[in-house]
Amino acid sequence: MWMKPSPGYALSRVRPPPPECSHRHGVWLALFACLTTMPSGPAQAAASLKLSTWNLDWLTTRTQGDAALPPDVTPRTPAELDALARYARHLAPDIAALEEVDTPELAARLFPAPSYHIIISGDQVVQKVALAIRADLQVERHADVTALDVYPATAPRHLRSGLDLSIGSGPDTLRLLVVHLKAGCRDSSPTSRKPACRTLLRQVAVIQDWIMERQDEGEAFAVLGDFNRLLATDDPALRNLAENGPLTLATAGHASPCGQGSYFIDHIILGGAARGWLQPDSLRVMLYRGSGQEPAMRLSDHCPVSVRLSPP
Repeated sequence: MWMKPSPGYALSRVRPPPPECSHRHGVWLALFACLTTMPSGPAQAAASLKLSTWNLDWLTTRTQGDAALPPDVTPRTPAELDALARYARHLAPDIAALEEVDTPELAARLFPAPSYHIIISGDQVVQKVALAIRADLQVERHADVTALDVYPATAPRHLRSGLDLSIGSGPDTLRLLVVHLKAGCRDSSPTSRKPACRTLLRQVAVIQDWIMERQDEGEAFAVLGDFNRLLATDDPALRNLAENGPLTLATAGHASPCGQGSYFIDHIILGGAARGWLQPDSLRVMLYRGSGQEPAMRLSDHCPVSVRLSPP
């Protein structure tokens, strides 16, 4: 039987986190104390939204050797899907951006109806982006940001589109862009001559245009997902995104406990009125802990990252 996890991990600033403090069968790491209560199912605290991003590391059941998969990628086993579903229940987000998802049915194995509704990009790739949203929240889908696939139509492989949605209505409407950007320019200058960096810079320009449209419309917004970039407040890529107005990088100044204290490549960026909705010190990272069998499973090489927002 699984214990309920603690509310989360209050992250250290700049330096890696201290040794872990964890519960048997728990999945969260706490910085100063291990806590033991958290509601199961989607978080529904009054005037609060839990916003998460989670790269699920080739979430597919295609057979090994499928032409769309690298040779070393194997299909997820039923046991691995069940384990990921348990972590999803512990994460209990209101809104979760998901990366590297092959089908909406697989996302629904982790975030099932009737609690959640799944929306997935229309890309013809295995590593799609998706959104799991609490079923009672109002959502409007906009056209996918296909311009993020900056490769030519004749390219043998293609990049992921962005998933563009509005959540809620009225003054508390939140516009979201879910992204999964090009790998290979994690800490190099985005103006590097490396092909990956040139590609990333072109994708950043697309996001910059999307952000400028949101700012011109006066919308509260968030860009979240796997940026494949160690963003920081002094990073040229982030400065480019913020050219038309201030942004809040929720992960700024923090080291992640995922990956032995490395810095973040999964980010949540807030703009417009949403900057003021961020609950202070609400950044959390969920770690993989649990039964003795799970370390042998392939869960994900990314940990879910979350913040809490308090819309008006």
